[in-house]
Amino acid sequence: MFSDHARILIISGKGGDGHISFRREKYVASGGPDGGDGGKGGDVVFEIDEGLNTLAAFRHKYKFAAGNGEEGGKRRCHGKNGQDIILKVPEGTVVLDAKSNRVIADMSGSCRHKVILTGGRGGKGNMNFATPTMQVPKYAQPGGPAKELEVRLELKLIADAALVGFPNVGKSTFLSRVSNARPKIANYQFTTLVPNLGVVDMEGCSGFVIADIPGLIEGAADGAGLGHEFLRHIERTRLLIHLVDAAGVEGRDPVEDVYAINRELSRYQAGLEKRPQIIVANKTDLLFEDGETENPVERLKREFEPQGIPVWAVSAATGKGIRELLYYIQKRLDEIPKEDTFFEQEFDPDTELAAESLPYTIVKSEEEKNTYIVEGPKIEKMLGYTNLDSEKGFLFFQNFLKEAGILQELEEAGIQEGDTVRMYGWSFDYFK
Repeated sequence: MFSDHARILIISGKGGDGHISFRREKYVASGGPDGGDGGKGGDVVFEIDEGLNTLAAFRHKYKFAAGNGEEGGKRRCHGKNGQDIILKVPEGTVVLDAKSNRVIADMSGSCRHKVILTGGRGGKGNMNFATPTMQVPKYAQPGGPAKELEVRLELKLIADAALVGFPNVGKSTFLSRVSNARPKIANYQFTTLVPNLGVVDMEGCSGFVIADIPGLIEGAADGAGLGHEFLRHIERTRLLIHLVDAAGVEGRDPVEDVYAINRELSRYQAGLEKRPQIIVANKTDLLFEDGETENPVERLKREFEPQGIPVWAVSAATGKGIRELLYYIQKRLDEIPKEDTFFEQEFDPDTELAAESLPYTIVKSEEEKNTYIVEGPKIEKMLGYTNLDSEKGFLFFQNFLKEAGILQELEEAGIQEGDTVRMYGWSFDYFK
């Protein structure tokens, strides 16, 4: 099944904790610290797979997690790094932050392999904290936390030209006539429920890729019908081919149809309606020359050619006019600068999530005068790893509070010298 969007949760690996141990061997009376470092957590990586053209792999699975780093070991053994998780996506996939809708990565062009979430760093073992004055450090560093992010994946097709138009104007028939694509064809509203790509290959030409965008309706930019599902695929194309029903088989006015589609393009993305365009009047085999009514093809030419939009008359059913049109499309594409539409990064997960990596609360006690209570899961864990009875251990913990911004927040909360700070059963007097 074709799937061009998905919403998933990605989680990087947690870093392994540093180890606390001391060398214990026969004939070695007092061995030094030999606790090894923890392993780095695994990264979440997105990678283009040339063999994919859909996001169906993410349709029935929501959570994707990298491996955690292992804890360091005794005898200076380094913990094993967590395994990266590599998510394969088709070219043209845009990764967005689900909350803010900002772009994280555009998997197209030269961006073939991208680390979206980095794993937590491995914690240092107690062997790293030995000094001439502190030869038996009884503390180690916890591993860096895992990062968690909900993202949206949107597949925006990469094609040179896009076929646009209302349902049942003959886009699928046209695509099957001019390319290697074989879309299902029938005369029902929204018969084409998925975008189709076809490669047009002609003698003496370099060839081009054309996309059949399923039939749009008025209100598509507001999500009417399946508007939002399909309009995104027009964003990367260089040339728009408006297919209209010149014969008015379903009672539509071809001139008004072109204006209606351009209004929807403009409402979806400002400027999209100003892309180079060609109008193709299809179903000319069903026109009758009765002399009483104006030829719709002439009406289209009179209306749009003064605006610089050429009009071609064809019959996708019989093939009349198709060959000449394709050579003209190739000529127009050769004239249009080939500038890849690339969505620049607007959201850096590592930077944005850094502030959230250490959740904690600072509350001024109502029962105890001049007392501030600081709590948070990582603070509790750090207290468990640190020997606060030693001077070095206390300085290590104090530096942690400073780097995490906790000391600054205490000052902003109004703490004064001599006030008390409580953390999970520990009490400290605050002095600068």
